[in-house]
Amino acid sequence: MSEFVEGFDSLSAVDIPAVTVYGSARVKSDHPWYQLAEKISFGLASANFAVVTGGGPGIMEAANKGAAEACGISIGLNISLPHEQEPNPYANLPLHFKYFFVRKVMLMKYSSAFVCMPGGFGSLDELFEAITLIQTQRVKPFPVVLVGSSFWSGLLDWIRKNQLAAGLISEEDLQLCKVLDDADEVVEYIKQRAQR
Repeated sequence: MSEFVEGFDSLSAVDIPAVTVYGSARVKSDHPWYQLAEKISFGLASANFAVVTGGGPGIMEAANKGAAEACGISIGLNISLPHEQEPNPYANLPLHFKYFFVRKVMLMKYSSAFVCMPGGFGSLDELFEAITLIQTQRVKPFPVVLVGSSFWSGLLDWIRKNQLAAGLISEEDLQLCKVLDDADEVVEYIKQRAQR
């Protein structure tokens, strides 16, 4: 309960719309995905969006760094894990969580758009939860951007060939996310579609 209270109190004080950036903790700073996440987040912060991440290393660090370098609000919602999850130094509004479900509520409740960079199981979990909540009308629709067509195309092909073909999802469900590769296009897409 205390994690919910602290999260609600801290994040409700942010008076600009926020965009959550997901992605792998394992990506190093010299990787193109890291640099792309940094550039996207710099652009989002420059467009007066707060940037929210899981607060850890890798792509999360890159996103917090880009927002901080643009003198924007850089929020890191860190979680205690046995490995990989030391808080990065670029979040100027850091929060710490023990429980995944509390952290996921905060990531969802205070975001007006999601940017999904390449990541592992955790990133996929967060992506599919967001899409499911939109699909089932538990949240108002918001932009979900998958960054990196070469990374996401195999998954999207599998969804079309298996889930859609079997009637497990509808054609409209495939429109719940947008695949983009260019940082400026990502920022512009969110500027045009995110609720402020």
